[in-house]
Amino acid sequence: MSEKQKKATAYWKENLRYLVILLTIWFLVSYGAGIMFKDALNNIRLGGFKLGFWFAQQGSIYVFVILIFVYVRLMNKLDKKYGYDED
Repeated sequence: MSEKQKKATAYWKENLRYLVILLTIWFLVSYGAGIMFKDALNNIRLGGFKLGFWFAQQGSIYVFVILIFVYVRLMNKLDKKYGYDED
């Protein structure tokens, strides 16, 4: 395997690791907070709404958008690390 192929393989392995971590966080927030732990979270109110309801309706969407920005930042660093940045 050439050096270029090794670099590309390492790049994609790290990229997939980031994806798995970020999607796991999103799953835990959307499924865990919105469904599994809804009853416990409903004892807390946020803006007049029960927190479990809020996570099911809004919170998981906000977390997903934040994770998109985190992914972009991580990928920019990864691109620079492996020399794939355009700058």
